Amino acid sequence: MTTATKSTAQYLEHFTEFEKRAAGGELPWLRKLRREAFARFCEIGFPTTHEEDWRFTNVAAVANTPFRPAPPNPTFAKEGQMWATIDNMKVEGAGCRLVFLDGHFAPELSSSSRAAITVTPLAQALAAEPGLIEQHFGRYEDARRDGSTLGFSALNMAFAEDGAFVHFGRGVVVEGPVHLLFVSTLDEAPLMNHPRNLFLVDENSQASIVEEYIWLGGGSGLCNSVTEIVAGDGAVLSHFRASHQGAGDEAAARNGSGFNISTLRIQQGRSANVSSHSVLLGGTLVRNNVHPVLAGPGGECLINGLFLCTGSEHIDNYMLVEHASPHCNSRQFYNGILDGHARGVFHGRIIVHKDAQKTDAKQTNRNLLLSDDAQIDTKPQLEIHADDVKCTHGATIGQIDDDALFYLRSRGIEEDSARKLLLLAFAEECLARMQEGAARNHLEALVRQRLLGFSGRPSKGSTQD
Repeated sequence: MTTATKSTAQYLEHFTEFEKRAAGGELPWLRKLRREAFARFCEIGFPTTHEEDWRFTNVAAVANTPFRPAPPNPTFAKEGQMWATIDNMKVEGAGCRLVFLDGHFAPELSSSSRAAITVTPLAQALAAEPGLIEQHFGRYEDARRDGSTLGFSALNMAFAEDGAFVHFGRGVVVEGPVHLLFVSTLDEAPLMNHPRNLFLVDENSQASIVEEYIWLGGGSGLCNSVTEIVAGDGAVLSHFRASHQGAGDEAAARNGSGFNISTLRIQQGRSANVSSHSVLLGGTLVRNNVHPVLAGPGGECLINGLFLCTGSEHIDNYMLVEHASPHCNSRQFYNGILDGHARGVFHGRIIVHKDAQKTDAKQTNRNLLLSDDAQIDTKPQLEIHADDVKCTHGATIGQIDDDALFYLRSRGIEEDSARKLLLLAFAEECLARMQEGAARNHLEALVRQRLLGFSGRPSKGSTQD
């Protein structure tokens, strides 16, 4: 029995049962996609540290945990703590909200969309608009060739059933963001869910979307999500992704094992402008894959992120930006703050294809280590096949600036407060790149709350130069 077979055999029974009840099971093209994906997953299994794109992240804990699919039609008491926590996780000013509990739509916690746009659970869209979904579903995120996602993308497609389908029609301008909230419950019997999202942003439309993933409970769970975004010619989209422990349940969740694997695949048309903002606020093991392809000339892409981890948390960020057409600009900015025994990874890769002349690409990774035991692995990478380009990359690793700390102390600010101010200023570098409005305000509040758990002090025995 091969290594891949050993780690994937437990999923065969789950997949057989899933096929019998899965939404869209009557669609031949969808059944084919699922079966091909499951066969691919059984062939390659989970990635190992021998794979270059996973060399800093060991997923053995995921491979060895006997996850089972979360049961459909989740229910819980309206007077319970979980209901209150989810009900309070709102983006003020959002146009609508869809809530998913362990990968399944929860209509009683969701609000309807505006008439000008379509925001609906994917399971319902498969029944209502199967032709439109078929044109795009699984056409961009390709588990057969992308080493950055390997078995996780294939596993997601095999168990793809629900998630969000969002469609902004041609020329539509939407002010408030669409809020998508995915809740994973950490249970003693480990549950897995595989949200699959498809966002279509048609020609010359303007919109924003907030994808938010939270953990509740103190057991173990796997959330393995894939989001495909298709931005048409001239479209403008601001996409926000946040992952964190649910408010009021942080201590319990941190005693559990929350595994969060996410993949964002963006396909940009001519002169499309897409901003992707990620705010990752901890987790046992978090892998954040972001892969935009600037497929049309004149496109612009901003990949902006902030990650905070402490204790023994592990957050791995893999950025792959492909310039496939000329006259395109891309920017990558990622900041990390690490405390305790946490480990962070930033692997930023830019590929400039042969025909992508006049490319302008920049990549920057900055990190603060608050403990001698914290670790960051950073790997900026350029792969250029064109000869008329401007591409730069850089990475820095440091600690809190003693001069800045002294300045604040000399102004009468207590030391702990001064350190928190410096951490917030470092985080604000990423938050400031977000367009002002409801989405930014929501993420900024989450960051401020999370930073309360960071001391900003060096660990015992450490020194700051």
